[in-house]
Amino acid sequence: MDPGYAVNEEQLKNEMKEFKAPFEHFGTQAIHAGQKPEQWKSMAVVPPISLATTFKQYGPGEHAGYEYSRSGNPTRDCLEKAVAAVDGAKHCLAFASGLAATVTITHLLKAGDNIICTNDVYGGTNRYFKRVAAEMGVETTFVDCSKPECLEAAIKPSTKMVWIETPTNPTMMVLDINKCAEIVHKHGDILLVVDNTFMSAYFQRPLALGADICMYSATKYMNGHSDVVIGLASLNRHDVYERLKYLQNALGGVPSPFDCYLCNRGLKTLHLRMKEHFRNALAVAKFLEADPRVEKVLFPGLPSHPQYELTKSQCTGCPGMLSFYIKGELQHSKTFLQALKVFILAESLGGYESLAELPSIMTHAAVAKEEREALGISDTLIRLSVGLEDVEDIIEDLDQALKAAHPSISLRN
Repeated sequence: MDPGYAVNEEQLKNEMKEFKAPFEHFGTQAIHAGQKPEQWKSMAVVPPISLATTFKQYGPGEHAGYEYSRSGNPTRDCLEKAVAAVDGAKHCLAFASGLAATVTITHLLKAGDNIICTNDVYGGTNRYFKRVAAEMGVETTFVDCSKPECLEAAIKPSTKMVWIETPTNPTMMVLDINKCAEIVHKHGDILLVVDNTFMSAYFQRPLALGADICMYSATKYMNGHSDVVIGLASLNRHDVYERLKYLQNALGGVPSPFDCYLCNRGLKTLHLRMKEHFRNALAVAKFLEADPRVEKVLFPGLPSHPQYELTKSQCTGCPGMLSFYIKGELQHSKTFLQALKVFILAESLGGYESLAELPSIMTHAAVAKEEREALGISDTLIRLSVGLEDVEDIIEDLDQALKAAHPSISLRN
């Protein structure tokens, strides 16, 4: 690393202040919503893990709120209430995974219905819509939803749902949620679903921007500890909530009580973790952008990002996710990734540890090659989930791995 390079803390603080003000009372809601000790006879401060699969009834059909754990569970209720609070939502439902949430939400539709999905989307979502939902008669049209005119043109009478994620995975494109909502809702009863996995509830509230459903792979930032697979969906419309809750029970894609406990615990430090993820990622992005061994950095928190102004207007900050193009070809990417010591070469994201991966042959391998190329998911696009380690150690690790990949390129002048 350039001996003269140092993280400019004052500059980072000033740039982080450019975004929307944090949502009020976020930490208090995350810690206390749905967690009242008075709901338990023991007055437990931490909600207990209710492992019971069935619950005694006072009489036939007369129960105390729970009858079978798939249909409802006290530990799951605590998580759902807490997430609804931090999402600014009336309702929340928990699922066995982010894809379980996706599957259940898609079951709101019927054969012959059309989904419009943004074309740069999580590989698992792409795979499900194309290879599973399609076999059940649900058609999906993939379009660039960052361009309002493309979204508008794609809507047809059979369109019943629009599915977007922002920032997109892995090219970090930011979509205007409010603009998408305006277009979608003027065409009748079409549901706008926003995958908020990357931003988390701390940095973005899609429902306040016009979305009908805000969903997560809570395996990532919402839990934040890489130790549970779980999904969430928050919403305000009571009619859609009733249908989705019925499907949650009928399809059975529910999380275990222990998974709910873990995610509920992780949620308590979300506001603290996300601030540090933002700080570390911004420092890393600035380091990479100035490095001659890097072609381009994709991070919505940088002024060079094409949707930087939009990001500042709809988000309170940015997560630890960024992507960059390393100079060279596939072998340079592989050498870089294999040389990392602090970063772990692994899929997933949003944990306290730093992770790195190569989307073209890892998370997005299921996406057709021609589609990947059109989206810019090349063999030199590397995705980072910047963790909570000391930022100096993170940057030093990236620097030595870049040196391994490009030993002949000199550093800054």
